[in-house]
Amino acid sequence: MKKFLSVATFILLSKASFAQQTNMNLIIGTYTNSCESKGIYVYDFNTETADFKLKSSTEKVVNPSFLTVSEDNKFVYSVNENGKESTVSSFAFDSKKGTLKALNKQKSEGEDPCYILNDTKNVITANYSGGNISVFKKNANGSLTPAKQVVQHKGSSRNKQRQESAHVHMVQFTPDRKYVLANDLGTDKIYIYKYNPDSETNILEIKDSIGVKRGSGPRHLTFSPNGKYAYLLQELDGTITVFSYTNEELLKIEEAQIIEDDFKGEIGGADIHISPDGKYLYATNRGSVNDITIFEIMKNGKLNYKTNLKTLGEGPRNFAIDPSGNFLLVAHQYTNNVVIFKIDKLTGKLTDTKKRIELCAPVCLVFTP
Repeated sequence: MKKFLSVATFILLSKASFAQQTNMNLIIGTYTNSCESKGIYVYDFNTETADFKLKSSTEKVVNPSFLTVSEDNKFVYSVNENGKESTVSSFAFDSKKGTLKALNKQKSEGEDPCYILNDTKNVITANYSGGNISVFKKNANGSLTPAKQVVQHKGSSRNKQRQESAHVHMVQFTPDRKYVLANDLGTDKIYIYKYNPDSETNILEIKDSIGVKRGSGPRHLTFSPNGKYAYLLQELDGTITVFSYTNEELLKIEEAQIIEDDFKGEIGGADIHISPDGKYLYATNRGSVNDITIFEIMKNGKLNYKTNLKTLGEGPRNFAIDPSGNFLLVAHQYTNNVVIFKIDKLTGKLTDTKKRIELCAPVCLVFTP
């Protein structure tokens, strides 16, 4: 019991230290095929002033659209979203200098990987066009082995243009790290996999799947800081489905919307995150409106709509909240900038700081010490 308490205390202290740091590394993944981009950029970001300064960038890294940082902060892993030529890359990361050194890359074994996560043992990708999940082992030096497991999804749903086949859009650990969840936009399902990190070939083992509204298109999912609730954003109809996470099961408790009932424009639910204090949930719509919706999270996990506002750019693909909870940064893929908003911690509302990070087709934002 004492050992458990000491480990738990260490984790809490580490998170507190992370949140209290004034200067953080902000790592940004981009698309490189639509404008001039070197791939991955690292900025020094001040969480009190929102001032930023470029520290370094990679050279000739193809479409590193989504990134993940190792728990020890020594390695960065990225997808390289490039159709049949898609790969997954590993980099050694010097967090003090903010520099990245390429280690190796492997075939993604699925077209257009669009999400990536890692732990101490494995790196896992969601491959959108391939409709599958790939799992890579880590070598001792942080580089990647060829894929050890590829899990193929099958099926389709109502939207014949977007759901003609499986499209895995995100993989995410449950808070207890016992399972990996996979959101499949093409089949309108969340797949639940038992996670066996030490296995060589059977790392993901299917446990169950949960169907959501047909034609809704599950995209991104986030857990509340206390791990009791999960919030799923659907891309095609703008629904947020709220689940409780109890006894290792997801149970639906509510649905909310990021659009009005009479909305006539193009819907493009994109990203979803919760403030570090667990009070507010934010979700972007990159359709014709390019806005972000703000909800208050009630004690029972349900959502209370507060307001929405324009993100001040086009294509708000991804956004991130800095660990202090002071600022929310929105990456605009089509207007080539990151817009920085100040968060009112009492109300959850956002105010434009007028500060912009200008760079080609930013997609993924990751804060790290």
